[in-house]
Amino acid sequence: MLLTEAMIVLGAILLGVRAGGVGIGLWGGVGTALLVFVFGEDIGAPPVDALLIIVAVILATSVLQAAGGIDWMISLAARVIVKRPRSVTIVAPLVSFLFSVGAGTSNILFSLLPVIQEVAERSGVRPSKPMSVSVVATSVALACSPVSAAMAVMVSIMDVQPAGGWSILQIMVVTVPAAAVGIVVTSVLVSRWGGPDTRPAVTARDAPPGITGLTTVTTGITPRARASALVYFAGVLSVVAFGLFPALRPSNGEGDVVGVGVMIQLVMLVTSTAILIVGRPQLDSVPSADIFRGGMVAAIAFFGLAWMINTFLDAHAETVFASLGEWVHAWPFAMAIAVFLIAVLTTSQSTATLAIVPIGLDAGIPIALTVGLWVGGLGGIYLLPTNGLQIAAAAFDQTGSTKLGRRLYDHSFFVPSIMVTLVTMLAGAAIGSIVRH
Repeated sequence: MLLTEAMIVLGAILLGVRAGGVGIGLWGGVGTALLVFVFGEDIGAPPVDALLIIVAVILATSVLQAAGGIDWMISLAARVIVKRPRSVTIVAPLVSFLFSVGAGTSNILFSLLPVIQEVAERSGVRPSKPMSVSVVATSVALACSPVSAAMAVMVSIMDVQPAGGWSILQIMVVTVPAAAVGIVVTSVLVSRWGGPDTRPAVTARDAPPGITGLTTVTTGITPRARASALVYFAGVLSVVAFGLFPALRPSNGEGDVVGVGVMIQLVMLVTSTAILIVGRPQLDSVPSADIFRGGMVAAIAFFGLAWMINTFLDAHAETVFASLGEWVHAWPFAMAIAVFLIAVLTTSQSTATLAIVPIGLDAGIPIALTVGLWVGGLGGIYLLPTNGLQIAAAAFDQTGSTKLGRRLYDHSFFVPSIMVTLVTMLAGAAIGSIVRH
């Protein structure tokens, strides 16, 4: 029965990935229905808390985009990249990492890709180098963001730990340096790998004044857009503060402190309203914003898949946790590999987090080491050339150097994905072995 139901779950995941987008969530719902109606399993709990956090964060980010705050953030990132054109393969991924951490979404990179491409081409650097690493950098960046979907799921897991889980800041103490090491090492290796570009180099000094991509993203930036972004960052800092200091959170009559997940939802709603007052965006444009559409698709995909996984794990918790627990306990790196494989299959950091992290914790792996291995495993979402960012990077690269390939392993993101996964995993394990609860 366990193997049959596992095949049902795997089949639903594969069919969902093949359908893409909303189809992932739909097939997850079908898998849940089959487990309940055909195999008679008790229906699992839908991931309501994590889902509400994701929706609240998507709302705040979408309102920020409608107010022009995302454009202001992108203009800052573009200026940093343009100032060091020769080092674009190292600078661009780091900037992409920092801004994805701040925004809580990798979608911010869509508007930066044309800038990265043009700076690389004018500097005589093959565009596939900075573009591929910049895309891959966002995979581990979301494990470092207080307001990402992956962190939302991790917070919900930590909230139910019997011995008390970690705060967001404690998680970031491990994930941020591990991810930074992984991105820098990968950037340096990729910048030297494959040799120099054979086309004549065009330096920023020789190039015509003004870069088209930069001009595009800096047009129409208003003081209200800048103020909206600052309000959003204040909300992000508030989330960190509430997670770090439980005394700041309200409590009920019995003295139970409100969970971090609920506080994220509340803070993001208040932040969205503050952006509405300060930035005065057109609310009619929020549902059509790129971040809103992409975020809601991700939320639906997570909803169906996570519900199916919860139903399956609840039905076979003793067997699954015992067998996998022994394996993970004997070799903790197996947890990172499991996170990596689920991320490859679902292209969802949040789903991979929900499916594997509880198993690692239940197996007795220390929280610090679990977090360190988790951040590395998330690099798997770009191993296959199926993500929107990968498709956009290939489309924006006018030189044709950024390729999606004809097979599953001959695209521009395959090697950087493996590099950033391995290095981040090792760095996270080292940091997690040192850090104490």
